[in-house]
Amino acid sequence: MAEKQKTIKEKVSVSGVGLHTGQPVTLTFLPAPVHHWFKFQRIDLPDQAIIEANVDNVMSTERGTTLGKNNALVHTTEHVLAALIGMDLDNCLLQVDGPEIPIMDGSSKLFIEALQKAGVVEQDEERVYFELKENLTYECTERKIEMLAVPQDTYRITVMVDYNSEILGTQHASIYRREEFAPEISMCRTFVFLHELEALLKHNLIKGGDLDNAIVLIDKELPKEKIDYLKKVFHKEDVEVKGKGVLNNTKLHFYNEPARHKLLDIVGDLALVGQHMKIHILAARPGHYGNTQFAKKIKDRIKKQKKEQYFPKINLHTDPLIDVREIMNILPHRHPFLLVDRIVELTPEHVIGMKNVTINDYWFPGHFPDEPLMPGVLIIEALAQTGGILALKTMPDPENYQTYFLKIENAKFKQKVVPGDVLIMRMDLAEPIRRGICHMIGRAYAGNKLVCEADMTAQIVKVRNIQTKASVV
Repeated sequence: MAEKQKTIKEKVSVSGVGLHTGQPVTLTFLPAPVHHWFKFQRIDLPDQAIIEANVDNVMSTERGTTLGKNNALVHTTEHVLAALIGMDLDNCLLQVDGPEIPIMDGSSKLFIEALQKAGVVEQDEERVYFELKENLTYECTERKIEMLAVPQDTYRITVMVDYNSEILGTQHASIYRREEFAPEISMCRTFVFLHELEALLKHNLIKGGDLDNAIVLIDKELPKEKIDYLKKVFHKEDVEVKGKGVLNNTKLHFYNEPARHKLLDIVGDLALVGQHMKIHILAARPGHYGNTQFAKKIKDRIKKQKKEQYFPKINLHTDPLIDVREIMNILPHRHPFLLVDRIVELTPEHVIGMKNVTINDYWFPGHFPDEPLMPGVLIIEALAQTGGILALKTMPDPENYQTYFLKIENAKFKQKVVPGDVLIMRMDLAEPIRRGICHMIGRAYAGNKLVCEADMTAQIVKVRNIQTKASVV
């Protein structure tokens, strides 16, 4: 049975301080409609700007993932996005009355608890997963980040962290199912080495940082004056560390809590892909920069696979649905400008046509004598003629109508088309035909590869008192 999309039953709020400003902030989760995904709304701004949880909106990955749009920013989004994924949600609006998500205890736990209190409800639309078809890699040698995604029938993440530290050492963490996130990962807090913390404090950053919302790792013994300084900074009467270890001897939830928190960050940052995934992520020394860069690669792969799913799977040796003689009864084009040999598939929403590209085609002697290529403009024309058949077949008497180009947009050429290729043209209606206006998405293929794509708009026009149609589109 297909899974349904999910949102929360009712709104719920949490309050805390922002990590960077130290100012109070309230975050409110609200139910959202299907296909909404996750969006942030800055209700403290005059226009109450909405910022989609989309990797294209990443503005910074310095000490957290910051999203922005039209001069509106929201900082430290990764922990709350991880909670939404961990709760298996699809749609939620997050209203925040400041520029930051409250840091809470430095994990996703309190967000999870709030969402559990709000409850989860199924929606009417089915959930669509992205299923990876082949391995995908990312590497940043400068930051020593390595990431690999492999096909998987669940959502699985494996993390390795290695900071060349006696205290942290090399740690691993993993989840095999989304259901493991809440009990095994959500409570794992952010961590920082003391020398990193001192640099941030020196630059007047992390004003909301506290020993209650971060694990501070100490890799060398502290002199008394340093301990006194930390007492003052964190407003704590008792600050201590026994030798090397964790400041204030904070008890870790797990021996590998830092690695588990890095896994939490990956879950949150990869939510910026924009949909649930069936995928196995393996990450070595990850961080927000690498996570979001990898999210961009995954999003690009999603686009690529969506395009590939349109590749016409047809038998080139079957009889045509519409042969060239009937095509000439529909279209006005004639030699040498008729660029569709046959139609092999036709529905009310799409059409698939074919053209055999041969060295005898009239353009090859001049384009080019030493390297025969089909001109891109003629590939567009072949698509247009194929789309013309889709449009005109909606009319009861197509021979009395013509189609005229109104607009061509987003035309891209991916591969060469050469003599010997079979050019396959697919045109899909982008929306229903209204008042004779046809918006179509065109894709041309050769040799199992996409060679051209474009968005096209044409108009169906009735033609009166003609014997032979003039060439159009």
